[in-house]
Amino acid sequence: MEKFKVIIVEDVPLELKGTEGIFRNEIPEAEVIGTAENEVAYWKLIKQQLPDLVLLDLGLGGSTTVGVEICRQTKELHPNVKVLIFTGEILNEKLWVDVLDAGADGICLKSGELLTRSDVASVISGKRMVFNQPILEKIVGRFKQSVNSLLMHQEAMVSYEIDEYDERFLRHLALGYTKEQITNLRGMPFGVKSLEKRQNELVQKLFPGGNNGMSVNATRLVVRALELRIIDIDNLHSDEE
Repeated sequence: MEKFKVIIVEDVPLELKGTEGIFRNEIPEAEVIGTAENEVAYWKLIKQQLPDLVLLDLGLGGSTTVGVEICRQTKELHPNVKVLIFTGEILNEKLWVDVLDAGADGICLKSGELLTRSDVASVISGKRMVFNQPILEKIVGRFKQSVNSLLMHQEAMVSYEIDEYDERFLRHLALGYTKEQITNLRGMPFGVKSLEKRQNELVQKLFPGGNNGMSVNATRLVVRALELRIIDIDNLHSDEE
């Protein structure tokens, strides 16, 4: 790895000291040309000398949005500058998404193995989506969950003989559409009576043993469809009318 210049953005003195130690001991090719504890200090530094890499903490002064905006503006003004997030926000997954959308080249969580030479080398070499082990474990966990959910959906569609119109009907019921509104959807070739018949057929399919002698209304039917993963609560959207 060739020599490169770094600006560290970190507002906790003890953590800053530890990060500087990582560079000094593990990544001697890095020249730390400045450190900043807030947004104002950062922009002052970057105007004086452009770094190759910005190591950016997100929780600056108790605000997480400041770090995201620093990343976004840095990538807009200086697209060749690499931005590697080094954050203690280990549970705020929405924040990870925001900063990746802002153009971050990678995220390292301040847990487990922390910041490694290989992480920094990957970013400097031009790789995108560089993550350390702690965040990779979370990403892989979410990936497995997503795949398993998709498989359960596919299996339920086959097992309960659910067709495209059944899925659309159940999905729009879940969104609060009335049967009259559903009949007006583009590509939905059914009248209200046909949808009522379809609803009764779905009740028979999804409650083959009955519902403990209780009638099944549209709400209970939708809940059952969600339980069986026939429709996905994270992917409820209406079709174009």
